[in-house]
This record gives sequence, C-alpha cells and structure tokens, in this order.
Amino acid sequence: MQNNSIQAKGLQKSYKKLNVLKGVDFEVEKGSIFALLGSNGAGKTTVVKILTTLLKQDRGSASVNGFDVRSQPDQVRQSISLTGQFAAVDEVLTGRENLIMIARLRHLKNPRQAADDLLKRFGLTDAANRRVSAYSGGMRRRLDLAMSFVGKPQLIFLDEPTTGLDPEARLEVWKMVKELANSGTTVFLTTQYLEEAEQLADQIAILHEGRIIAGGTLAELKRLFPPAKAEYVEKQPTLEEIFLAIIGKKGDK
Repeated sequence: MQNNSIQAKGLQKSYKKLNVLKGVDFEVEKGSIFALLGSNGAGKTTVVKILTTLLKQDRGSASVNGFDVRSQPDQVRQSISLTGQFAAVDEVLTGRENLIMIARLRHLKNPRQAADDLLKRFGLTDAANRRVSAYSGGMRRRLDLAMSFVGKPQLIFLDEPTTGLDPEARLEVWKMVKELANSGTTVFLTTQYLEEAEQLADQIAILHEGRIIAGGTLAELKRLFPPAKAEYVEKQPTLEEIFLAIIGKKGDK
C-alpha cells in the first residue's frame, strides 16, 4: 500500500442518465509518471475531479497519498497540486505576482524567493514583471506549471497539460514533466495525445467507454499484439496502433 500514491477501486460516476465511469480500477506507484489515455469524452477529467476531491464518486473508493478522497478531502488537497486544461493564472498580475500569491496561500516562509526560483527554473525570469495578459500560450502554460510546483507537492495532476500548445512549447512541457518525476514527484497525466503518453509515461492506462480496458508499461501494451507479419523487418506497433486495436476489439464484442 505504501508504495502507491493513488489507488482507485471500482470508481463509478453518472451524470443524470449518462454513465461516465462504470467501474474504474488502477494504481499509481510513487515517483512514477502515470498516463490516463482516452479520447475526448472518455471520462478522464471526471477521474481527475474525483481524485482531487472536486467531485464525489457514486460508488467505489479511491485513496491519494494514503488519504481517502471521500472521508479525508482536506488532507488529500494539502498533498497534491492540479493543473487543468486551461491556464488558471490571473491575467492582471505579473508572472512573479501570480507565483508569490500561490506561495502565500501555501504558507511558504519566503514567498518571494520561492517565486524567483520557479521563474528561473521555468525560463520566465525575463518576463517576471510583465502582466500575464501579454504572455504567449506557451509562456502561460509554463507559468501554470510553475504555480503547480509551489511548495513541492508529492503528487501533481496534469489534466491535458499541452492542449492548444505548439510543438515547441509541448516539448518544453514534456521536459519539465520528466524533471519533476526525476526529483521524486508523482505525476498523474491525462492526455489524448498518444505520443505524449509514449514519450513520458512509466505506466499507461487506456480509458474507453467508462472502463480501463488495458494498462501497463508501453512494452507490456505492445506485447498484447502479435508482431506484424513482415518479410524482412518486424515493425514495432506504435501506441496509436495499440490504442485503436484495443478500442476496436472492445467495440466488436
């Protein structure tokens, strides 16, 4: 139990008659990058909202950093950080002011120093005193990520962190996510970009029609498929081919 940052068992959630989660089970190891992969509307954000205590599940249980999401929501919230699909920064404030505000909310001893350290780490020092309304999309996302690092949380949720970013900015975010995991932080990532999961994740779970239909390392997912019949070269399946094949298989039943 101690080795897992997250445990989810039988999570179910419906919105009126729409059954979004139909019994979701998975575990996330401490210090790993876990990718929840699924197409739009698969229920990824619903899973994140339950794990971050923004939404209560109808059935099933989940624990985050050893705390039950339903009975210990305050402890869960204190030990995590969440970055949503849309940068939650205050446009009127400067980059530095945004970070100082979060550092104060998290009761850090030296908010200004914490802000300056993160501005440097995320390559935003030159833009520190500019209003966020003048930032590019990539800079906003970097600031959003920097805000989620304030106070070094044990576990960071990144809900589709590179949505709407250009390829260069996406690569920057990937680099930062890898650095995070290398420093011991657990990263829970949702994405609809197969390449993103392939690049970053230690473990991948595929969510389709309210259930986890496959999970494991990229190598384990690749082993689910017989090697392509090739005359000269055995072609490795891409995650995209695996994803489509698994969804196709489930759809045929």
